[in-house]
Amino acid sequence: MIEVVEMRMSEIEQLLDEVNYGHLGCSQNGMPYVVPVHFAWAKPVIYIYTTEGKKAEIIRGNPKACLQLEDVKNKRDWRSVIVQGEAAQVTDHEEREKALKLVAEINPTLTPAVSIRWMDSWVRENIEVILKLTPTVMTGRFSVDRQGDEVPMVPAGSPGSTKPQ
Repeated sequence: MIEVVEMRMSEIEQLLDEVNYGHLGCSQNGMPYVVPVHFAWAKPVIYIYTTEGKKAEIIRGNPKACLQLEDVKNKRDWRSVIVQGEAAQVTDHEEREKALKLVAEINPTLTPAVSIRWMDSWVRENIEVILKLTPTVMTGRFSVDRQGDEVPMVPAGSPGSTKPQ
């Protein structure tokens, strides 16, 4: 059995330091849209490198977004963080350069954002977009493997309990 435990803020920030790939969630007209992204944690914000397309368009219309990231070693050993916040395109030249440098250190090829995209037999131009996610809520959980522990799966005396009261 595994126990799922809430992470402290220091553990959440540690995972943001260690992992640089996650899933960006945004929403348009009540429909969620989730895509894999590389990111750079530059406390207190997160920079995401992408190209012009659906996610940038959605965020312009609705800046509420979330980033989910995880470190999964196996089904009994994992950590997961969700960052909720407001996303906006970085337009300041100096901040864009800083963000691009941070992301390129993590992901030098800038893939999958920079890639060949086909549209009507023509190659679509990759128009660079850098997003800044400003967190409003950060939560995280991790697993603790209790295999072999004598901890019941359900409280004693509950329907389905194997332990007497």
